[in-house]
Amino acid sequence: MIAQILSTLLPVFLIAGCGALYGRYRTPDIQGLNVLNMELFVPMLVFSVLADQKAPLQDYAHLALAGTVVVLGSGIVLYPLAKALKLNLKTFLPPMMFNNSGNMGIPLLVFAFGDAALPAAIVLFIVEMLLHFSIGLHMLDPHTSILKRLRLPIVFASIAGLTVNLGGVALPDWLLETLNMLGGVCIPLMLFALGVRMLEIDFSDWKLGMLGAIACPASGLILAWPMIELLELPGLQVACLWVFAALPPAVLNYMVAEQYQQEPHKVASLVLLSNLGSLVVMPIVLGLVFAEGYI
Repeated sequence: MIAQILSTLLPVFLIAGCGALYGRYRTPDIQGLNVLNMELFVPMLVFSVLADQKAPLQDYAHLALAGTVVVLGSGIVLYPLAKALKLNLKTFLPPMMFNNSGNMGIPLLVFAFGDAALPAAIVLFIVEMLLHFSIGLHMLDPHTSILKRLRLPIVFASIAGLTVNLGGVALPDWLLETLNMLGGVCIPLMLFALGVRMLEIDFSDWKLGMLGAIACPASGLILAWPMIELLELPGLQVACLWVFAALPPAVLNYMVAEQYQQEPHKVASLVLLSNLGSLVVMPIVLGLVFAEGYI
C-alpha cells in the first residue's frame, strides 16, 4: 500500500517541485500560462472526455450530485465556525468550498486510479468550476450577472461535450486523439503552475492558513461520507469522491480574491498553506482508500 501511495503522490509533487524550482530562478509568466491552460487545453480535455462514447455520462449523475453537496455543504458546515471566530465570511468560506479539483485533483485521481478515473475527475472538476464561477463569485459580488460570469470556454466545452455524448454522436478517432493530446497538456501544466505559485506563500497569516488546512479537508470528508452511504456509488467513484472531498483550496481562490480586493494576502495564506498541508492529508486519505479496496 505504501508503494501505491508513493507512486500516486510522487509524480504530483515532483512536477510541482519542478515548477517551484524553475520559478525560484526564473520569472515565468504564470498568469499567461494559466490563461492559455484555462482557455484552450482544459476545455479540450473536458470536451474530449465528455464527448467520448466510452464514458456513459448518465452513470456519473450521482457523483455530480455528491460533488455539489461537498462543495456547497462545506460553506454551510463551516459557517458557524467562521462566525464564532469572527472571520470575514467572504475571505474564509470560498477557499474552504472551492477546492483544487483542477491543478491537483485531475492529476492525482489519474495517477492514483488510472485513466478509468478521468471521466469522474472531469465531472467533479466541472461541478466545482461551475459552482465557483456562479455561486462563488456571487458571494464576493452579488451584483454581477451569473450568465455573464459563465461565458467561459470551459462552460461551452462542457455543454458541447454533453450534447455530443448524450446525443449519441460518434466522433472520429483521429479527432478524439487530437483533442486528447491537446487536453493532455493541461495536467502537467496545472501542476507546474501550482509549484510556481507555492513560492508566493505568505506566512504573516499562518494561523488562519493552518485553520484552513484542517477545516477544508475535514468539512469535505464529513460531507462525503453520508453521500457515499445514500447514493450507492460504484467503487471507483467512491474512491474519487473521497479524494475530491479532501482536496485543498483551489489556487484560483487567490486570483479571484486579488481581482475583487477581498483580503488577497489572507486568502493566499489559506490557499497555499492548505496545499502544503495536503502533503500530510493526501497520504492518509489515499491509504484509507487503498485499504478499503474500492478499486
